[in-house]
Order: sequence, then structure tokens, then C-alpha cells
Amino acid sequence: MDRVVIYGGTGGIGGATARLLRARGVPLHLVGRDAGRLERAASELGETGFTAGDVTDPGLFARVAQEAGDRLSGLVYAVGTIQLAPVAKLAPERIEADFRINALGAFLAVQASAKALKAGVGEGTAGVVLFSTVAAAQGFANHASVAMAKGAVEGLALSLAAELAPTIRVNVVAPSLTRTPLSEAITRNEALASGIAGMHALQRIGEPEDVAELAAFLVGPQAGYVTGQVIGVDGGRSRLRTKG
Repeated sequence: MDRVVIYGGTGGIGGATARLLRARGVPLHLVGRDAGRLERAASELGETGFTAGDVTDPGLFARVAQEAGDRLSGLVYAVGTIQLAPVAKLAPERIEADFRINALGAFLAVQASAKALKAGVGEGTAGVVLFSTVAAAQGFANHASVAMAKGAVEGLALSLAAELAPTIRVNVVAPSLTRTPLSEAITRNEALASGIAGMHALQRIGEPEDVAELAAFLVGPQAGYVTGQVIGVDGGRSRLRTKG
């Protein structure tokens, strides 16, 4: 069975996706910044390779493509940022960093592995999963930088889905606030987290496994007729209002 590459493979959502896929027998190649965490995760999961590096390093993507092998069945780019600030306090370099990590990194990851993804599908299709946010579809104050970057991810995914068809499918998962290390600054404040949970129809904040279930489905053969979609895992936040 060909491998699935997971960028951010030791993070909250990326790690949960990795565990789900390994439970289904899918070999993996994880990418992350911390070599020690990657090595431990690879050892625990089994049949898992890894590459350590930062997605702001343009040379990382070629290394991943080389080390992950020349046949891939999927790619998950579970790397992101949460930069919340009013417009007046957003420095250009911070906005550029958000764009580089979220959007440019996603493009470079797919570009570097496209050949291996096409080679690994046989008679089926390879699956690529990128990540957006509910804030790209909803207007939230103080979300200008992340919403702009993730909006670019959604546009990128549509273009890639059209260009790389029929051998590679590209879809986007758009979560609402999820309890991960990345969001800990928000979720560890229970009063704040409770208030945000109340804004959702399902009255709770997401868990990594909520999002990972969809990502694992979309990257796999069961989603063989799904491409070019942006799908929310957001407790109804993007579509429903239960009060007022």
C-alpha cells in the first residue's frame, strides 16, 4: 500500500489523522518541526517514516518528496496558524508569515509531491486534503490575517482540483475552533471557551478527532468521487443560528 504524507503529523489534527489512518493499515510519512516528536510518533505508529523541517523553508518540500518515496496515495497538509489581532495591530511581516505557512506551504507541498501522487494511484485516485477555517466563510472581527490566508487555501484547492483531475482529488476541511495545542491560548480559558462553544448549534468546541475523521475519509479511496469541495466541521457555526 502506498504512503500518505501528513504535514503537521504530530500536531493536534494531523496527529489524530495519522492515528486513524494507521488503524486502517495505511503506511505514513510524517512531516514536522520537532525531530524527536516525529521519531517517537513514527515508532508508536509503525510503518511510518518522517522528515523534520519547517514549512517556511522552501527546501523542505523537495526533501519530503524524496524521502517519502515515489508512490503516494495521499497528502494531508495539516499546518496552520491562529493569528488574531485587530487590523491596526497586524504587522505586514506577520500577515506574510500567515500566508506563507497556510497557503504557500500548501501549494509547495502539493507541487513537490504531485508526480508521486499520480504514480501511486493505479486505477483509482490520490487524495489531497488541505485545511481552511470557518472564518474564511464568516466575517469575524480580528481574523483578517488568518481569514485571508485560509481563503487563499480554498481558492488554491479549487484550482488544483480542476488541474490535477482525474488522477488527484483535492478537498478542503474547514473547522471551527478545535482543542489543539495551536488553539490552547484560547481554549485553556474556560470562560472564553464556554462562550465560544455557546455560539455553535452543537454547543461545544471541536475535538481533533472530529476533524480527523473527515480528513481521513477524504484522503482515502472511500471518497473517490469527491473533489473540489470545502466541507465544514464546525458544529454548525458556518450555517446555523439557534438564537436571536
